[in-house]
Amino acid sequence: MTSKNSSARILICGGAILAIAIGIRLAFGLFLQPVSETRGWGRETFALAIALQNILWGLAQPFLGVLADKYGARKIVVMGGIGYSAGLYLMSQATTPLALYLTTGVLIGLSLSATSFGVILGAVGQAVSEKHRSTALGLVSAGGSVGQFFILPFGQALIGSYGWILALAALGVVALLMVPLATGLDGRKASERQVPSQLVAEAVVEAGLHRGYWLLTAGFFVCGFQITFMATHLPAYIVDLGFSARLGATALALIGLVNIIGSSFWGIMGGKYSKKYNLTLLYLARALAIAAFLLFPPSQTGILIFASVMGFLWLGTVPLTSGLIGQIFGVQYLSTLFGIVFFSHQVGAFLGVWMGGYIFDATGSYDLVWWVAIGLGLIAALLHWPINEEPVERLVLATERN
Repeated sequence: MTSKNSSARILICGGAILAIAIGIRLAFGLFLQPVSETRGWGRETFALAIALQNILWGLAQPFLGVLADKYGARKIVVMGGIGYSAGLYLMSQATTPLALYLTTGVLIGLSLSATSFGVILGAVGQAVSEKHRSTALGLVSAGGSVGQFFILPFGQALIGSYGWILALAALGVVALLMVPLATGLDGRKASERQVPSQLVAEAVVEAGLHRGYWLLTAGFFVCGFQITFMATHLPAYIVDLGFSARLGATALALIGLVNIIGSSFWGIMGGKYSKKYNLTLLYLARALAIAAFLLFPPSQTGILIFASVMGFLWLGTVPLTSGLIGQIFGVQYLSTLFGIVFFSHQVGAFLGVWMGGYIFDATGSYDLVWWVAIGLGLIAALLHWPINEEPVERLVLATERN
């Protein structure tokens, strides 16, 4: 098989795995109300389980990134697919908060770490050349939104027809499809053959001494806070405004549909123009979109417009952030270095989803969390502006020698 065909296979299988893993993950917001009402829990209980899921997803990502960089993504994704499927079934059987935390939080969180961005984008980044890397990362990132668009209506239909318990079990069967797809992640590395190899510890130290790496890490915290709060609480927020649960599911599905275009667009833009300035623009646009959503009177049309705008901005940070890491440090340890940055994303996700449940239970409103998301978006826009995008000296010297 040619290198070109191998790269195409990795892109297709990687995108399909993200479609399943992220699509199911973003459908969890549909279960917040029915699970909480059936079990007699407040929203904070379900929100804390999702928050725990996100923090473990992030904690495990650097370690699984190291394993993926060393042994290949296929084995990691196979284990993650099996764990994800088991976690969804066991989540459907959870009758106590502790059981929910162990299944939804721990098992699914660790499984997501093995089947999502860090591992998949590392494999893609290593399989394509620098010229096409940003575009490829954008296209594969869009896979998560393809899944969101198809799986959210599917999940809502299952809940409406068969109840949330059978809906979770059915999604567990869907998650198993990641196992055969993982075989398509084996391929030849097409990048940096002439760059001297590093030890993983050397790569981590090199990144840790780079100011831009820490600015990226801080910025990605904001991304996690914003999108995970919205993915989990937006359907319930829409119902609280007096609209139907179907509109809440439609809004999340629309976010996924538009982000198919958005992720691809930001990936292409990152390949043509400064990635850091694209990130600044994206975070600023998010803050303005959320502010407009809160300030205008609620309506079905307004909700759908907001979902469309957020969809365009939803996962655009992923190809830009991962592409910038590869541009500055090379791709030998892209899964590892992105995994560390992604941990910050998940700390933000933990706080966003938990704070949403806590603030709502305490005040009966999400308003405070929405305004925190706006403020953080403005901060993130400023953080990315001073990043030095130039490759580190090690890569420059290697290029000069060749």
